[in-house]
Amino acid sequence: MPAAADHDRFFARRRWMRTVLAGGGTLALPALAQSMDRPLDVPFVPTSDETVDRMLRMAGVGPKDYVIDLGSGDGRIVITAAKQFGATGFGVELNTERWKLSLRNAEKEGVSDRATFYQRDLFETDLSKATVLTMYLLPAVNLKLRPRILALRPGTRVVSHDFDMAEWMPDARADRSWTRVYLWIVPARVEGEWSWKQAVGRGAPEFTMELRQQFQVISGSVRIDNEPYWLTDARLRGDEISFTVIGDAGGVRIRHEYSGRVAGDAIKGTVRMVNGDNAAPQSAPWTVVRVPKKP
Repeated sequence: MPAAADHDRFFARRRWMRTVLAGGGTLALPALAQSMDRPLDVPFVPTSDETVDRMLRMAGVGPKDYVIDLGSGDGRIVITAAKQFGATGFGVELNTERWKLSLRNAEKEGVSDRATFYQRDLFETDLSKATVLTMYLLPAVNLKLRPRILALRPGTRVVSHDFDMAEWMPDARADRSWTRVYLWIVPARVEGEWSWKQAVGRGAPEFTMELRQQFQVISGSVRIDNEPYWLTDARLRGDEISFTVIGDAGGVRIRHEYSGRVAGDAIKGTVRMVNGDNAAPQSAPWTVVRVPKKP
């Protein structure tokens, strides 16, 4: 099928689904909250095996992962994660027949010890064990889930078939045929003021950094002994953070490249320092702590 036709089919499908939601209908994509065994207003739309494989590969699923599928349908995502990628996990599904089918499919594929399923409302499901969260839901449901997803452990990977999460831009996106897959990495919370001391020349001035955050997008400013410097190339991916500080310190041109991991109110990592235009780079451990907010 030509690319233009694929594009038209994709957006026609999205418009149809949005129309169903706006009109008060219940789309039988996995997992809209509804009463047990309530008749479905729209036929169930399963995720193709090719898309399942793409979702799991985008998330980098492996044997150490715990996959939770919200709206597991016939169980194919969790079963594939267990059988093909060695992961463990569970799915939640409200419809009784599909829930029973997923249990039978897991047993048939020989992975029922690592892929299990519960008849449960996704909004009442504990997501804290997930290292990977998969879903094929409507935009309104994604947005309702978004605060809970952002509260998960930093670095948790979230994969959605077809639908995004509004202004939370994905870390990656893959388009193929008339389907679309989104990937997000749950970001650490780094907004606020941070402080550390770092040797520069003969001294050890105090660095203070103010970070602003919009999901995984960060920016900010830095001061050294209360003098402003440039903070550039700030990046956040899960709990991994990096940025560069540049400026003049006592007539010496400095460039400090920081990288580390966020653990609550601390960041630990390394700094690569160039103190002077012709100076050789030096590396050193680096630890920064968040400054408590004033009451």
